Amino acid sequence: MRVVVVNWRDLGHRHAGGAETYATRVAHELARRGHDVTYLTARDTGQRATGSDGPVSVHRRGGRWTVYPLALLWLLVRRRRIDAVVDCQNGIPFFTPLAVGGARVVQVVHHVHTDQFGVHFPAWLAAVGRWLEGPVAGRVYRRAVSVAVSPSTVEAMRARLRWRGPVYVVPNGNSAAPAELPARAANPTIVCLGRLVPQKRVDRLVDAVAELRNRVPDLRLHVIGGGPEEAALRALAAVHGDAVTVHGRVSEAVKSELLGRAWLNVTLSDGEGWGLAVLEAAAHGVPTVCRDVPGLRDSVRHGETGWHMPSGTPVADVLHRALADLADPVHAARTATRCRDWAACFDWTDTGARFTAVVERHVAGEERGDWLPGMPEATVAEGVPGGPLLVEQCAPADLLDALRARAQADVAVRAASTTERLLGRAVPAGANLRPRSRS
Repeated sequence: MRVVVVNWRDLGHRHAGGAETYATRVAHELARRGHDVTYLTARDTGQRATGSDGPVSVHRRGGRWTVYPLALLWLLVRRRRIDAVVDCQNGIPFFTPLAVGGARVVQVVHHVHTDQFGVHFPAWLAAVGRWLEGPVAGRVYRRAVSVAVSPSTVEAMRARLRWRGPVYVVPNGNSAAPAELPARAANPTIVCLGRLVPQKRVDRLVDAVAELRNRVPDLRLHVIGGGPEEAALRALAAVHGDAVTVHGRVSEAVKSELLGRAWLNVTLSDGEGWGLAVLEAAAHGVPTVCRDVPGLRDSVRHGETGWHMPSGTPVADVLHRALADLADPVHAARTATRCRDWAACFDWTDTGARFTAVVERHVAGEERGDWLPGMPEATVAEGVPGGPLLVEQCAPADLLDALRARAQADVAVRAASTTERLLGRAVPAGANLRPRSRS
């Protein structure tokens, strides 16, 4: 296939984040599987208009806002040479179905931005953003297939955007931590890993750590990552002496060193599509405290790989309880094992394979129809040869009829769990989570 991946930025952009990691990894996996892939994106200062990223050709057009019309123009001119478009939405969609004619479009949604528009824009512009993300996008993408990176993103699309088209779950992958890591720090140590932007609420974490120092005098916080809030956070950290260190962007080796010594990762984000940083910390055996919000409630398994913090709960109190639990070496070791097992269930090869399958089915015209209110997003059929089978975006009755038509009379169906939807496979009750077999 000739595939164009359209995303706001690429990994070379100074403001690149998790969405860029996802888009780039998907593009590379599509190319690895033999498809002709182009990455279409904005052009940052110092970047070339065209180039290549390994097997993927890269075209950069426009800046923060002008990339939208210029990307549509680029697609319009080449629409007869395109089989599929991967349209990555970052709040404001590209509306690529308007420009690509008969090419198939797979829209990627990391999270619903309804509330975040008000954080970044004046009221009138935030209202425009919500209108474009909701009613307008619902109309333009009505014949597209969507991919969300977590089940809670799907739920938000259904409830808040009134999305009725098929939505498949393909979560972010993860990279393994180094085999050799430093010993955990002797004193309670918190890390906050991720881009430093307003919606991450890192300033509230700094304030909570300062408050908690009265109860945990040797507590330390390491903030890892760059972004527009970095200077303000450095100034805030300076007020608290050696309690808080803002590292900015660091090398992979330094990041692993800091994560390996940490007791706890914390994110107070308003919402995430998934939580790349959460799984990266988990791969190092570090649990996460997060707000109980979409995306994060999926990537953090409450009571196993971290804790969800209910709205209105004092942050310092939650951190104090978590650190007290982790002070027990036995409990900390058990939690670290759970974190590593959970993180190992996700890798970029599996993400790319699942995403590629969605694109290939869509190009082949194998959609199963629109989602219907009350229909499970994914269904597990039990009693089939080879073990339980998970099928997304298919009415249970239709799946049951299809299986019985194949003389599989004893099959039973049920709604898939959140974990099964994330893993893309059925998980028998009581089974330990293990990475998918790569054989």
